[in-house]
Amino acid sequence: MTEEPASRRAARSGRETLRLVFFGTPEFAVPTLRRLIAGRHEVVAVVCQPDRRRGRGRRTSPAPVAQLALESGVPLLRPENVGDADCVAALRALEPDLGVVVAFGQFIPKRVRELPSLGYLINGHASRLPRHRGAAPIVGCLLAGDVETGVSAMRVEREMDAGPVALQQSIAIGPNENAGELAARLSELAADVLERAIERIVDGTVVWTPQVASRATLAPKIRPADALLDWRQSAEALQRRVRAMAPTPGAFSYLGGEKLRILDADRLPGPVDAPPGSVRIDPETGLRVATGEGWLVPRILQRPGKRALAVDEFLRGRPIAQDARLRPDPVAPVE
Repeated sequence: MTEEPASRRAARSGRETLRLVFFGTPEFAVPTLRRLIAGRHEVVAVVCQPDRRRGRGRRTSPAPVAQLALESGVPLLRPENVGDADCVAALRALEPDLGVVVAFGQFIPKRVRELPSLGYLINGHASRLPRHRGAAPIVGCLLAGDVETGVSAMRVEREMDAGPVALQQSIAIGPNENAGELAARLSELAADVLERAIERIVDGTVVWTPQVASRATLAPKIRPADALLDWRQSAEALQRRVRAMAPTPGAFSYLGGEKLRILDADRLPGPVDAPPGSVRIDPETGLRVATGEGWLVPRILQRPGKRALAVDEFLRGRPIAQDARLRPDPVAPVE
């Protein structure tokens, strides 16, 4: 006799509340966890990355999701590997109905994905899938120059961000919005989308729509080199990179051998009469930098170990010479 699927058993039982396990780590996941804790379903455990060294003092401290779990009295698991036998046994003992994932940061193996009674986990991903699959969808949409993005509630499968989608919602991207600002809005949207998706699962109205794999784009994890500005690119592309890397890690270049972070910038069209990376300063436009096409106009600058400053304030403390060159590394000239 074939065993009745767990999802069908749960639907037939008429259960109105679910036992949830939440998987998440950074600040982006906090609004969803807070919403679930306050909601009608029971969060029986939170699974988070282990404590790491954080901040300028590099002191060991809980991740934002772990901190909320501790403050809320929700049982907390912090495994180095969520698939370890001890972690799997602890999760099984909790008898969860559904797992909810937001920016967890570890690969979740099949034995964990299929552990809940419904047989799956759902994930809140910060893009309109299949666009921008991967670890950095917010950076990806800004680098691509997208005018809108969103959140997708999808089933977690072995292939990253490739599972069928239950619900999506879009938002417009502001013309000067940076990654930090956009992430704050998307984190709240993720809480809304996942809350609604869970209710559709409970009442049996959820419809899982397969992704069109041929339309997928990738947004891999950001590397330090991704924040480096290549002045041969257009001012438009460089401004997108500044927005995508702000507030952290911060787009950067080198001035006189010192790293210089650019955290906000505008751009000016028009002819460029100087090599890429050349600085011009004049009363009308202030500080501007020659690019492969147009001028980049930095608005906020930061030196290593110093606070971020508006350009005018920065120049009062650290003047930049007319026709100085911003370069891709501390010593090599721009060709």
